[in-house]
Formats: sequence, C-alpha cells, structure tokens
Amino acid sequence: MAHYGTLKNTTIGEASEDIRGSHLYGVNDDKLGKIDDVVFDHSTGDIRYAVIDTGGWLSSKKFLVPAEKLRPSAKHKDDFEADLTKQQVESFPPYNESDLDSESKWSGYEREYRSKWVTDPVMHRAETDRNITPTTKQTTGNIQSEEAAARAHGEPVVHRMPAVSTSSPTSSQRADLEAADRPTGRVVPAGTDTVVISSNAEGIGGRWDTFQSRLRERRKEAVASCNTCAGSISPASESVQDLRKAV
Repeated sequence: MAHYGTLKNTTIGEASEDIRGSHLYGVNDDKLGKIDDVVFDHSTGDIRYAVIDTGGWLSSKKFLVPAEKLRPSAKHKDDFEADLTKQQVESFPPYNESDLDSESKWSGYEREYRSKWVTDPVMHRAETDRNITPTTKQTTGNIQSEEAAARAHGEPVVHRMPAVSTSSPTSSQRADLEAADRPTGRVVPAGTDTVVISSNAEGIGGRWDTFQSRLRERRKEAVASCNTCAGSISPASESVQDLRKAV
C-alpha cells in the first residue's frame, strides 16, 4: 500500500516555483486560505492533496483539497481555486497530520473525507443551468418524462399509453424532455452519493505542474526523514541521471 506524507520545510526547486504560500479561492471568489503543504505519495512523488491553512476561520485550522480538484485562479495570478464553499469545508472531518503516520488511521480518514464529496441531488448538464434530474412537474403524470427519468437512472422502463393532451408542450418543456432523454454524463453513478476522487492531477497549470515535476525529481530527499520509506526507494523511480551515476 502506498505511503503518504507531507513536505514540511523541504525545499523543492526555486522559490518562484513553489506553490506553498499560494492562496486558494472558492465559490464566488471567496478566499479559503493558502496552500501550507502537500500530501504526496512517497513511492512516486505524486501529490494527492493540498493542505490549506485557513488562517483561523476554521476551527481545525487546516483542511485538504484533492489535487485534481484544483485549477489556476482566473482572477489571481499564481493562485488557485476550487468549487468549494466555507460551509462545505466545515463539513469535512478535521485534518490531523499525525494520521499519516498510521496506515489504518489515514485509510479511515480518507474514507470519511471522501464521503463528504457528495453530488447535489439535482444534477445539471456541464456548462449549463439545465437540470438533468426531472422535477416533480416533469415526472408526475408525464409519461415521456417518467420513461426518460427511468432510463437516466438505469431503472426498467414501463411503456404506457399516453393520455390525450389538448395542448402542445412549450419550448421550455420540450427542452427539458430532450435534456432528460439524453445520456447524462453523470460523474456519480446512479445509486451512490459519493464522488470517486482520482489520484491523477496532471495538467492543473504551469506552476503546479513544475512543482510536481520538481517534487518527483527530489523525491529521495523529500522522503529521507520518513522511517517507513527512506530505506526502500525503488530504483525504477529514480531519475536517469541518478541511474547513470549508480552505474
């Protein structure tokens, strides 16, 4: 099983390349804190979480954000943003760095943490405000919507004869029916309320990617103080230059 840890004060690359100290903004450009550290995989150097120092507004002081949930800030140079509100952050289990020292504690924390990344009960198509989950008005007594909703949620479709209607659907109603009938592209499969958090955070942005690259290059130094990993660095993960020196 992968072992994770933080950088603490380990220097990674030039100061201008270090993401630590960058601010994180949430929904409506609300400042959530700054990146204080990162949680990374000791065997690969891949960053899994950014550790955010809130500066005091959160009782537990710090919280985590999965690396792939971050993106460069559109308004603030060298900073980052995520689709988070302070209310969501407050619902996260308290982050305690010492949990990383115990495989069972860290696994338990991650399970609890991930369960908080839940989908909104009303799904929306990407880049629009068009709801995918049919409303009560759309589904009640509307056979087409009922059938479309069943298909969207992977349920059996029961075909019934439609009632005779004396009025034509409005353009808005037609759009809703068409949206409900198309594949949803749900991030969360029907029947679950959790989001699967991938460990792949490539392509977040130039500064992040440079820092990630530097961390991989200096992984050996970064894990030197780890009693679990210091003596078990895989040669396959070392740089070509180090391999040549070893030869």
